[in-house]
Amino acid sequence: MEYKSTRHTKYLCNYHFVWIPKYRRDLLVGEVTEYTKEVLKSIAEELDCEIITLEVMPDHVHLFVNCPPRYSPSYLANYFKGKSARLVLKKFPELRKYTGGKLWTRNYFISTAGNVSSETIKKYIEEQWEKENEKN
Repeated sequence: MEYKSTRHTKYLCNYHFVWIPKYRRDLLVGEVTEYTKEVLKSIAEELDCEIITLEVMPDHVHLFVNCPPRYSPSYLANYFKGKSARLVLKKFPELRKYTGGKLWTRNYFISTAGNVSSETIKKYIEEQWEKENEKN
C-alpha cells in the first residue's frame, strides 16, 4: 500500500465496508453483480478513492478502499450505498419487489486498516514523549 497525496496532505486511509441487500436476499447475481461492480468503481473514481478489493457476493458486498481524509467513513458508506442503490434499481427495477423498494439495509460494517498496527503507533508516540523528556 502506498501513501497518497493531496496538495496539503499525505495519507493512507483504508476502509473495509460490508453491506447487505434488504432482507439479505440473494439478489446480486449475474448482470446485477457486474453492473453493481461497475457502479461502485465509478463512484470510487468520482470520490478520488482507490479500490483495493471489491467483491459483490449474492447477498453482500465487500469494498476495501483507500480514500482521501476529507471524507468521513460514515459519509463514504452512505454515499457508496445511496448512489449505487439508485443506479442499480434504475437499471433493474424488478429488484424493488424483493426489497420493498430499497436495495440496501441501513446497516453496514466498517473497519479501518493501515500499514502499521495500533500497537506500533502507540509505541512510537510513547517513544516520542520519552525523547522529549530526555531533552529537558
